[in-house]
Amino acid sequence: MSRPPAAVERWQGSASDFHGRDVPPIDAVRLWWFEVQRPALVLGSTQPDDVVDRGAAERAGVEVVRRRSGGGAVLLVPGDVTWVDVLLPRTDPRWRNDVGRSFEWLGVAWAGALASLGLELPDLSVHRGGLARTSLSPLVCFAGLGPGEVTVGGRKLVGISQRRTRRHARFQCALLHRWDPDRLVELLALAPEQRSGASRALADVAVGTAALGGSADRVVAGPASGEVVRALAAAVAPPAGARRSPARPAWRSPRAAAAPPSAVDPRRTHVPACQRKDLE
Repeated sequence: MSRPPAAVERWQGSASDFHGRDVPPIDAVRLWWFEVQRPALVLGSTQPDDVVDRGAAERAGVEVVRRRSGGGAVLLVPGDVTWVDVLLPRTDPRWRNDVGRSFEWLGVAWAGALASLGLELPDLSVHRGGLARTSLSPLVCFAGLGPGEVTVGGRKLVGISQRRTRRHARFQCALLHRWDPDRLVELLALAPEQRSGASRALADVAVGTAALGGSADRVVAGPASGEVVRALAAAVAPPAGARRSPARPAWRSPRAAAAPPSAVDPRRTHVPACQRKDLE
């Protein structure tokens, strides 16, 4: 008998509203599927504000926000990225105190979910080694490679960062559908000559589903992102015997309804796959 999939909540609204939400008490793995309604540059929790060219972002109509987990910047454009937060309670048997290993189960789940969709995935791989840095990985998430992240032909397809507390882990995942490094680089505070070099360096570090064969034409963001999320929900299904949290209705975020970010709790630790810290 197949296990029931993880509960999924679908969030639609601004990136600042979504990333300001707190995780409620949970007793089983669940997914928050976020659909951005306007372009947003999502910074890692520890990135300084001055990495962004605020004037360029304003002219391009790009919202600049900060997520709860660490790592480099991710550009969210409607149709280009599927963003999913995977919430894992500490009571789940897949929890690992070893932060380096804590990503692996989710990377395997992502790989299985994508393979089930009929994509052509040459050399599909889950990174199980240490952190692979580049000169641009402190700036751009997809410029580096961390444990649990998924690659195709050596190019990053799924990025994962993590924030964990004593009670749960929040894995923040970005699946690329289209990779446009030029658009991202234009939003960074770089000199003109640095921009051109960064664009060239980033061109081949990542790949989106739209560039893959097989069923790539239907595995794109928008309504068809539901296929990806359903496949992932099945792949991360709670282990047999685990209690499953009830699903909540879809949420659309008027800014007035968004909960303000909570005060910093020193017990919480930001754990990016791109820039990992060890927990004490």
